Parts: sequence; C-alpha cells; structure tokens
Amino acid sequence: MDNIYNFLPVFQGLDEDALEFLAHNATSREFKAGEVIIREGESGNLIYIISSGSVRVVKHFGQPNATELDILRDRDFFGEICLLDSAPRSATVQALTDTNLYLLTPAIFEELNERMPRQFCLCIINIARDLSRRLRRIDEVFAARH
Repeated sequence: MDNIYNFLPVFQGLDEDALEFLAHNATSREFKAGEVIIREGESGNLIYIISSGSVRVVKHFGQPNATELDILRDRDFFGEICLLDSAPRSATVQALTDTNLYLLTPAIFEELNERMPRQFCLCIINIARDLSRRLRRIDEVFAARH
C-alpha cells in the first residue's frame, strides 16, 4: 500500500510522514463478488479504501424497496462516517466484483490527530469534500426522479 495513498483523493495534500503512518497502520482484506462488506444498521468502526474492485452502496438491501445509492471503485472510500459519529451504518455495501480493501480504524485517525494535527485536519477536509460531492450527486438523482 506504500504508494497508493499518494493517489487517493481522501489523502490529497498529506505529507510523507502522515502517508507512511497511515500505510503502516492499515490492514488489507479481500471480498468476493456478491459478498456483503457492511450492513445497514450494524455498528461500525472501520473506514474502507478500495484498492481494486467495485462495490455498491444500497439502502434497504434485500428488500422490495432497495435503492442503490452509489457504485464506488478504485480509490474511493466508504465507512468514513464512523469518524464523525457512532450511529449505526446508514447503508449496506456489497462487493460487485472481487474487491481488495484497505481498512483503517478511527483510533488510527485519533492517533494521527495527536501526532500530526494539521495532517489530520487536511484529511477531514478531504472527507468533508467527498461527502459533499456524494450528497450533491444523490440530490441530483432524487430531483430527477420527482
């Protein structure tokens, strides 16, 4: 994972020390196509970064009123809301293809904040920008349907 962080929008602008810290503390996990990664309503304490593959984000997964909110691919991330609050997962995420993910815990980000507060702030700003982009896209889709 050494160099992948240099190319991820969520870590854009971070210096080498911060990138090395995050890379050193991340773990990797593979999911097969069709496998559920996180479930709506469950508690969560991991942030996922897609190294390869694709996932779909679904509200009311497996129910007649299921709604696909997004498809995420390489370099995208999900689960970041656990950095901001402790509410249950807001949607289900399912692997569309065989998918390799990097996993980070909120504790890693807390330690980044303690060690390198400016770098942590840049990371949170990047997450906020991405959340804003996603919200705008969902708003556009919703408005187009009504």
